[in-house]
Amino acid sequence: MSILKLQGRTRAQESSGAIERMYITMRHLFNRGFYKPMGVSGDTLRESLFTLRPEIYGSIANDKAELEGLLYVIDRLPHGIEECRFINLTSDEGYGNSHFKPIVPPKRRRNCYRIDDEQMNIEITRGRSEIYDILTHLTFLFIESHKIMKRVLIDEDGSVNRDWEKLEFAVKQQGDLTQAQREVALTHTASILGRTFHEISSLYPKFSVPGNPDRFLRLIWSLGNMAIREGVKNEKRIITFSPVLRERLGHHIHGEIWANDIKHCLMENGLMKRPLHIISANMHSVMNTLYTPYALKTELKKKKTLDIYEELSDSGNGSLRNKVNKAALDKGMFFLEDKSGTNIDVQIFDTAKLEDGFNGKKLENLKPEEKPVIIVMDYAFGEQAYETMDELLKPYNLKDEELKMNVKSISIMGKAGILEGGKGDIMIPDAHLFEGTADNYPFENQLRKSDLEGHGINVVDGAMITVLGTSLQNKDILRFFHDSTWNVCGLEMEGAHYQKAIQAASRLRRSISEDVKVRYAYYASDNPLETGSTLASGGLGTSGVKPTYLITEKILEQIFNS
Repeated sequence: MSILKLQGRTRAQESSGAIERMYITMRHLFNRGFYKPMGVSGDTLRESLFTLRPEIYGSIANDKAELEGLLYVIDRLPHGIEECRFINLTSDEGYGNSHFKPIVPPKRRRNCYRIDDEQMNIEITRGRSEIYDILTHLTFLFIESHKIMKRVLIDEDGSVNRDWEKLEFAVKQQGDLTQAQREVALTHTASILGRTFHEISSLYPKFSVPGNPDRFLRLIWSLGNMAIREGVKNEKRIITFSPVLRERLGHHIHGEIWANDIKHCLMENGLMKRPLHIISANMHSVMNTLYTPYALKTELKKKKTLDIYEELSDSGNGSLRNKVNKAALDKGMFFLEDKSGTNIDVQIFDTAKLEDGFNGKKLENLKPEEKPVIIVMDYAFGEQAYETMDELLKPYNLKDEELKMNVKSISIMGKAGILEGGKGDIMIPDAHLFEGTADNYPFENQLRKSDLEGHGINVVDGAMITVLGTSLQNKDILRFFHDSTWNVCGLEMEGAHYQKAIQAASRLRRSISEDVKVRYAYYASDNPLETGSTLASGGLGTSGVKPTYLITEKILEQIFNS
């Protein structure tokens, strides 16, 4: 048993070391300004990924292709990036005012621009975490492309096997493939990838997009083709970082503009001196919870509230959503669409306009200036959480006068990976640990485990680890955190960054009250310790609706009862 424990600890230590090497290397490459991912300069990143073998990238270290990991990555990178030899990471440098059409990945809100056949520009406006995320995904993508190359090249001159020739023939055909043509192409692709025809066929439709049903075949061919050009013709793929990005990173340029837009709106509408409650959450749960009783009275007579919330979570129910949105705008909601580049939209709710209050709790006993104002900010990404919260909590400069915000509470609701439970469970933390450092942030959470129990959802508590990237975790390092005295119940990417900004503002700068209340609650999007339950296995679906709205209701109850 002691030998097994030692092996587990050693493997966790190796993994931790690999993560640390990756981030040191990525910072070095960023400062250098460019690198070749499959060249000498990319060696450390590739070797670290092989050592780490993250759960989300599955069989990255095996000869056969990793398809679920590929789907996860390709959903977070711009369409067409597999065809590009030059990938340029830039700041917001004015491409939005050009003829270039922005390409936004389905699972990551970032603007990307296809400059020409060979170059893709990706705008970085969310800080270092976004760079780490992209470089990790690209490293995985290029490793997979070289696996394809090794399986199809016959000799050093560039001769390829029959499977590759048949795939190329299918990809270069005009128009959509027939079912028979597609199955022939998939047979050859299965041979190339070292996967069964069944595996390829079941994942094939998940890669399809409108107007490009055969995207999977084109993706595999493009990846292999770029790797062959690199291996045979020495046409290396290159990742560069623009000089403006290197100069601006860490200066909070986007966060400052974003925060000032919010404060300007508060000032303009006479809300700045009212009790302010900040919530980091999605853009629907608070609005729906506050305004569904007003907007959907007829529907609520026929259906349960949770059923209504599930319907509102379906993007196909536009008319129902519009009803709630219109009621919100009529009764005190201000919507600030992001124009700063942070990709974080904001809703401001003036609760004085809610005549019936919330859940029967009326505000008629409060003076108008005592009625709470709720600021809901969409999810930040990694280190961006520090930038945005730090800027938001600073005093507002108006004609050389510093106006401090009357912040009474800050609530963070988010998705996280759980280490003892399953999708849809709830985690209530009492501390955040920052991965790769000795930094830890204990706090008094106003939300308790007991507040959320008794509703048919499993609730756990303990510490949460704020990881440097969700795609870099493996079972060994997560088991270490879970089983050791750290008592970690889950992992996420923003908690420590938020708490760092909150503590700095309340205890050091004194720009907000030292008595500010904090609430943290997370619902589980996956369990990375369970095979088949990682983020790569798919989203939450409707299983995330109940925990989302339960947490939202508890946060609002505490705000209205404070």
